Amino acid sequence: MKTIKYLSYTLAMLLIFTACEQELIELKDSDPDMTNIDTEPNCEGATAGSADFSKFIAIGNSFVAGVQGGALFTAGQNNSLAAILNNQFECVGAPEEFNQPDIGASLGWNLFITQPILSDPTKPVIGRLLLQYGTTPDCSTGEVSPKPTPQMYGAGELQAVPNPAVNPAFIYSGEKSELNNFAVPAIVLGQSLISQTGAWAGAQTDPAFNPFYARLAYPGTGTSTIIGDAAAAGGSFFLFWLGLDDFFLHAAFGGDPTKAPLTNALAFNGQYDAAIGALLGSNPDLKGVVGNFPNIFAMPHFTAVAYNPIPLDANTAGAVSAGFAGYNMALDGLLANAEAFGISEPLQAEIATRKVTYEASCTNKILLVDETLTDLGDYFDGLLGVGAINADQRAALAPFEQVRQSTSDDIIPLSTGSVLGTLLGGDQTKVMGVTVPVGDQYVLIPSEIQEIEATRTAYNQTVASVVNANAERLALANIEAGYGALVGSQAAIINGITITPNINPPTGIYSEDGVHPNSRGYAFTANIFIDAINAKFGSTIPKVNLAKYSATGLPINP
Repeated sequence: MKTIKYLSYTLAMLLIFTACEQELIELKDSDPDMTNIDTEPNCEGATAGSADFSKFIAIGNSFVAGVQGGALFTAGQNNSLAAILNNQFECVGAPEEFNQPDIGASLGWNLFITQPILSDPTKPVIGRLLLQYGTTPDCSTGEVSPKPTPQMYGAGELQAVPNPAVNPAFIYSGEKSELNNFAVPAIVLGQSLISQTGAWAGAQTDPAFNPFYARLAYPGTGTSTIIGDAAAAGGSFFLFWLGLDDFFLHAAFGGDPTKAPLTNALAFNGQYDAAIGALLGSNPDLKGVVGNFPNIFAMPHFTAVAYNPIPLDANTAGAVSAGFAGYNMALDGLLANAEAFGISEPLQAEIATRKVTYEASCTNKILLVDETLTDLGDYFDGLLGVGAINADQRAALAPFEQVRQSTSDDIIPLSTGSVLGTLLGGDQTKVMGVTVPVGDQYVLIPSEIQEIEATRTAYNQTVASVVNANAERLALANIEAGYGALVGSQAAIINGITITPNINPPTGIYSEDGVHPNSRGYAFTANIFIDAINAKFGSTIPKVNLAKYSATGLPINP
């Protein structure tokens, strides 16, 4: 069989650029990090209402910290959701200075690609994603399309490594009590309540450890918590948006609980009560705004890779199909002898859908393991027992006892793009997703999708319940509705510019990783929070002008 080249959607997504034209914002290309553009709001008529913004604190995950393109880096922090909100709050009493724990890295540390924090200093560190032209033509168009590509630091450049042993500057040197932004990337709600999250002693062994909080808790003796630190900071108003990673990380790993467990709704309820209770209990006058959670399956991270993205030429398709002839014949043998093997009618119908077929096209389906399928191992043993197959043939069937090809009901996470088409152990006959089924972590099957959506709905009910129980002190930002409306309409015109729920420059609100917003997307999100604050507390905080914040940058050449 011919070697299948590394597929064109590797690492990120298939970008389909829209045909609509739009004038680029002034300075967008020359100043992509918006360091020279005036984002000063128009404060005319702004009032604080019944809230006090003299010290704003923020608690959240990567969405509040400012992650873009899969990494936390300095320019992204400067345009974090929390920083953008504080910029608007300056109109109603917030100090101009907003203290964030600056990461001090130009490209950041890529959170989507596995890297050991004890990095080999001779190997380049992987940073954020940027749209970049590759060299592999798209199968269907024959054209080379830009795709999100990790940017590499030079050998020996360790500014982004989250390990003080090789990068002492990673440790935050300021006073935690003076911080405003306590958001930590890649963190679930429960980690905000336990001290192990910041204990360096567990860096190699404790799954609760997170270096991006431990840098604040250094030397990390295990006595502080994120919620405790935020409560002790003496804020007058807070943003709380934690909990998205409790289901997003599980989904990003294909619903595989061994990679990222899904926090059950009951545990989430108790943790959310405890976190909000600790914050409100720290100051009887403290008020805040909390956000609920949008449908992540509408994000580019889960929509960009099609369920049938495998390109095969005629020779390769023929060779692969020939290789599966024996497997398909075994299924036919089971169906032909269903009564003898005690195969029920429902199982017969299932077996009929599990044949593997390939053709010369750009749209072949992915071969995958589906743990909800009937394990055909005993039935294949039955074929061996009656002499229909020999021992070698039975052994060859072992990897395919619970496999099928993908359907339009499956969701393929972004990370799967870096695996499809690669060779297992360098063997040219063992191609991931084609001749070797991909495992649970690479595909979301319908039952997993339904479970995650049900859990998200339960989380949102918890958030609403806690807000209702503290109605005088909490506002609810309906992120679910705000994002949902944009997805439903597929476009909106705000401040004279068009925005769309994708990555595509110049309109997309998502950064290159397909889940975190870009600067303009964070501005869009900030306005949802501002609407909620104004409605609850009678404030008249001005909304953010989206035209003053950058979208995802135009593609670069390698």
